Amino acid sequence: MILALYQHHYPYPVPGFVSELTGSFSTSAAQNPTVAIMEAAYGAADLDIRYINCEVPADRLADAVRGAIGMGWLGFNCSIPHKESILEYLDDLAPSARIIGAVNTVVNNDGHLTGENTDGQGFVQSLRTVRDPQGAQMVIFGAGGAAKAIAVESALAGAESITIVNRTAERGASLAAVVDEQTPATADFQPWTANYPIPEGSTIVVNATSLGFHPHAEQTLDVDFSTFAPGMVVADVVANPPMTRWLQSAQEAGCVPLTGLGMLVNQALVNARLWTGRTLDADVMHKALEQALGIATPN
Repeated sequence: MILALYQHHYPYPVPGFVSELTGSFSTSAAQNPTVAIMEAAYGAADLDIRYINCEVPADRLADAVRGAIGMGWLGFNCSIPHKESILEYLDDLAPSARIIGAVNTVVNNDGHLTGENTDGQGFVQSLRTVRDPQGAQMVIFGAGGAAKAIAVESALAGAESITIVNRTAERGASLAAVVDEQTPATADFQPWTANYPIPEGSTIVVNATSLGFHPHAEQTLDVDFSTFAPGMVVADVVANPPMTRWLQSAQEAGCVPLTGLGMLVNQALVNARLWTGRTLDADVMHKALEQALGIATPN
């Protein structure tokens, strides 16, 4: 009777009263919709696993990692501001994460922590729904964790050239050097000047910064929108809101907009496979994300 009442209020499979745990460490966690995606997919697959969104400030990351190990978590995601600082707590890095120098996914194997980077993999899978990166001339705004992941994975997927545009010259030049030296693509750095003109011949342009992220949806990139070219793919890593001012301007110029929704769902699929060995239902994830954000997916 007690079990029946519990299942009525909590409609996930309940073989016992202890679920496997996964989750995310970030600041601010309240704006991260991954919890809705993962819990819906776990439930649809009859997996007794929870995903817990945790508010973890920078100075408490070590405590959070120790807690995850102590509680036997399958693994966890790291978002802003932990994608680089998490490295010191890991035992091993996957090859692409080692090149990128940033981690967004950690797999716990009896206390042995392996860092993965699924941001770039999720982006490339989403990109392929509108254009294959093979032979692309890419421009990426930003040089943080997401920009690194997208640049490296796009280069490994066949992008011909990648231009990194960033305010801080040292970070931008460093990322361009990593891509140029450790992947098949050529890469260069350009300083992000006011009203920056997108280089002629660019085929894929990506906002890999947090500009435009809720609740600052009015913000957008300092770019000369008149240099958008019809047919160019213009992407955003921001998922909330999905159609940012950046993407709206690109669409008005005849470009192909690519929201951050596909990247978010695809990286969640990879995360789940790393933690559980299972391929979960992408359609369930998409629907859960749309419901969580109160939107319909345009891509």
